[in-house]
Amino acid sequence: MADGPEFTGRRPRFNHVAMSLPADSLDEENRKLRADFYADVFGFVDIPMMTLDRKRQVFQAHHIEQFIFLIADDGGEAMECPRLDHFGLSVENEAELDDILARARKWQERDDRVDIIDKKTDDHGILAITSIYVKYLLPMMVEIQWWDYHDTKENIARGA
Repeated sequence: MADGPEFTGRRPRFNHVAMSLPADSLDEENRKLRADFYADVFGFVDIPMMTLDRKRQVFQAHHIEQFIFLIADDGGEAMECPRLDHFGLSVENEAELDDILARARKWQERDDRVDIIDKKTDDHGILAITSIYVKYLLPMMVEIQWWDYHDTKENIARGA
């Protein structure tokens, strides 16, 4: 195990994701579409006081210290990445994951730019991870995971 700094208070945690977009995609129309989608599907909150037309849009992601920062690069370059590049969030139960998926599907019915990778479960014995991926007007997808910890006592008794 690598040595690292000792933290006497809370441990550091991820607090934001930043992506460069074309300035045109940070105009009023696209900001509103993105704000409506990410609020309805994921519960993100658009922060208008941080908005700069054609330059910046910021979403709070469930906690004041967690946010998505979208910016137009002054040089005109925008982030491009393969379809499976993503950032991830976890939910407490499968019903929450299913609700997000249903909301994304409703949006996809009216806007074909919504990209969804359907629900899949990878079972690792004592832990099964179920996930979906959703993308809309951003270069990266959002992955939602639900971690289902199986009864460890049962697994120990079976020798798993």
